[in-house]
Amino acid sequence: MKSSYAEHSASATPQVIAATADSLPEQVGALARARAFAEPLLASECLDTGENVLQHADAVAAILRTIGGSEAMQAASYLVYACDHLNKPHEVIAKAFGENFADLALETTKLVRLQRMARLAHSQQGPGGGTAPPMAQTAAAQTESVRKMLLAFSKDLRVVMLRLASRLQTLRHFAATKRPVPPGLASEALQVFAPLANRLGIWEIKWEMEDLSFRFLEPDTYKQVAKLLDEKRVEREASVERLRQQLADELAGQGVQATVQGRPKHIYSIVKKMRGKSLGFDQVYDIRALRIVVPTVPDCYAALSWVHSHFTPVTEEFDDYIARPKPNGYQSLHTVVRDAGGQPIEVQIRTQAMHDHAEHGVAAHWAYKEAGAKGYGGTVTAAGEYDAKIAVLRQLLAWERDLSGAHTGTDGQGMFDDRIYVLTPDAAIVELPQGATAVDFAYSVHTSLGHRCRGAKVDGAMVPLNTPLKNGQTVEINAAKEGGPSRDWLNPELGYLVSHRARAKVRAWFNALAMGETMAKGREAVEKLLQREGKTAIKLDDLAGQLGFNNADALFEVVGKDEFSLRNIEMLLRPPEPPSTQDDYMPLKKPRATGGKGGVLVVGIDSLMTQLAKCCKPAPPDLISGFVTRGKGVSVHRSDCSNLRNMVNRSGDRLIEVEWGVPTGKDGNVYPVDVAVEAIDRQGLLRDISEVFAKEKMNVIGVQTQSVKGIAWMTFTVEVAESGRLARVLKIVGELAGVRAARRR
Repeated sequence: MKSSYAEHSASATPQVIAATADSLPEQVGALARARAFAEPLLASECLDTGENVLQHADAVAAILRTIGGSEAMQAASYLVYACDHLNKPHEVIAKAFGENFADLALETTKLVRLQRMARLAHSQQGPGGGTAPPMAQTAAAQTESVRKMLLAFSKDLRVVMLRLASRLQTLRHFAATKRPVPPGLASEALQVFAPLANRLGIWEIKWEMEDLSFRFLEPDTYKQVAKLLDEKRVEREASVERLRQQLADELAGQGVQATVQGRPKHIYSIVKKMRGKSLGFDQVYDIRALRIVVPTVPDCYAALSWVHSHFTPVTEEFDDYIARPKPNGYQSLHTVVRDAGGQPIEVQIRTQAMHDHAEHGVAAHWAYKEAGAKGYGGTVTAAGEYDAKIAVLRQLLAWERDLSGAHTGTDGQGMFDDRIYVLTPDAAIVELPQGATAVDFAYSVHTSLGHRCRGAKVDGAMVPLNTPLKNGQTVEINAAKEGGPSRDWLNPELGYLVSHRARAKVRAWFNALAMGETMAKGREAVEKLLQREGKTAIKLDDLAGQLGFNNADALFEVVGKDEFSLRNIEMLLRPPEPPSTQDDYMPLKKPRATGGKGGVLVVGIDSLMTQLAKCCKPAPPDLISGFVTRGKGVSVHRSDCSNLRNMVNRSGDRLIEVEWGVPTGKDGNVYPVDVAVEAIDRQGLLRDISEVFAKEKMNVIGVQTQSVKGIAWMTFTVEVAESGRLARVLKIVGELAGVRAARRR
């Protein structure tokens, strides 16, 4: 009985295999090459379960082969485990086998690591730091695991098969070695992997994984049920064989071509039924079970009629899953009858197409979502590989919703109620917050797509952009070739955006737009100034550097914001005393005395015209020197003046000695001096400094001020009779609040 079952099972093709049939390019000898490639790397390595890695990969490839996986898919099982032992796995595998194999291996390896970390974290959260309860993961841990799997599967559906096969082999290894199983691993297999296999129609893996997980998690209960089954095995198998032969003969006599098989019953399904319906072992009707496979749907009902007419039906145990298929697409007639001795027998009746789908799922049934009540009678077919992939992904999303309802006792709300999963036109899963719109979706796919979003189709129908999306919907964005977002999207009352990330991207776009306008304004002002000054050849970045900015854009920004005066640029471009000009001098405020009676005297020469240099503005008792100019007498500089040094370097013979004369008259002479003040900008700063000069009876004849990023730079031109008194005044200014420095220029 088991051998015929296995033979038939192996002939069917799993749904996910059909969806990925063309994903991996077939290569000559791919399986042998992959094993030879991996063997030196894996032969001496062990997994954290204690199993040899190469042996594990061999077993995974064998499982994939059993359920219809291609040779290329089997080859991938070796490359996945080889990744952990390569320095540059993607580069090496891509060179040897192609990009497709490399991407699959890396994606699967990444998911394995994430799941391992999640299990470890979950086990540490158990009571007292120990393990979690064996039969149930916490909702949070399960949510995390499912989400990671969903997102990984959306990138590459082949990961599904590799993970299911790997987990099944891990459970087989623990069963064979009789080693203790980490409860987190067994719980994850029972609560996550087995439902996944069920959702995708890979029932052979699902049944075995459930039985093995249950055996590890509840060994006593497992042994008890197994013992009850074994005690009556001989009697039960003999009875089932008699009934099987009777049904086959009678249906053949009625003209119905039927295949009748004894149906193996799995321990976990028995326990689940006992617990779900509060039944004793003797009350479980499907301990003895038969399956009738017929050619057509009418033959199903004909066989049902014969079974009910020759046995006593248990009416409350009849289910018509042909007229009302299960959510995962399962179709069959289920009935329970009693034989002459009153013993219950479960009978399943289905067509061959239904049986193929029930065992593994086949490519011909991919359009189930469109089939509705029409089922799998051949009236609906898949459009191709794309439809297959969409169907797989929607089954995954349906699985997620099933888990949500199971945890909360509600329909579709619970551990996933804060997130939704929708599909792109290319059948990739996008995770979004609950209530997200098409605009959120567009920004999640790509920032540029979000900016250019102008319309959206949901499941082929146009919808307003602020329509909330639902799980499993396919979203297609209509985008302009260029453009930006609408300010309405930031209005929470209009409901265009839910995602904080999308909102931030829209705000960043408008901030960048405003900054662009500001910088354009600043650039225009600077370039006009350069044109006016005849300095268009100067490099803007060099100009910004001389002014203390990192680059030209930083300069344009502060100029555009009116935080930096263009006067500063003018002063840089037009220095007060260019080396090439020696004729711009400042006359004395009051008439200069002659003959040594006041002002400046030229040593050894009487009545020679003198002028104070504007660049350094000397005042008594500064050390001074004279420089003979062409046509304007002697220019008087402070001895430490840089301009004087430059002129002396060119014409040293024109340097002469000068000294301050003795002032005459009641008031004497006064001299203009520049004072530089650096301070933290604040209200009333200029007033406070001016008051100091006023109290000290120091006349201010000029003021220049600028403020950049909270720092004020001020230049005061004051009249003094002698510079020594100026030092005392500057000390008072330096003590004002916020003043960093006050010094003579």
